[in-house]
Amino acid sequence: MRPKEPETSKALPPIAYEPKGRRDPFTPIFLGKDNAALSVSAVKLTGVVGGRGGLMALVEAPDGIGYILKPGDALGDGRVTGITPTSVTFAVTARGSQSASSLTLRLPEN
Repeated sequence: MRPKEPETSKALPPIAYEPKGRRDPFTPIFLGKDNAALSVSAVKLTGVVGGRGGLMALVEAPDGIGYILKPGDALGDGRVTGITPTSVTFAVTARGSQSASSLTLRLPEN
């Protein structure tokens, strides 16, 4: 038995996205006006959560904007190399006379 062919009908009209103050979900996200100017040494680790793909770090920039990061994500001058239940580690790119380094942020102990 052959599969039934779909019925031909009128094409649906295109749907326009009306942002109404929201960002377009199909455009890339640029973190801040100049993401490269953000230093990971200035951000604060505020939490670590588990997701489908593993652990994700919740960090807050000095301007109060929060970011959810997973391993491999870039933020400012660093890239997330690892996340544990209490910390996040960044590989920090070299700047000027400084060499590349690693930075680990830890959750504050209560």
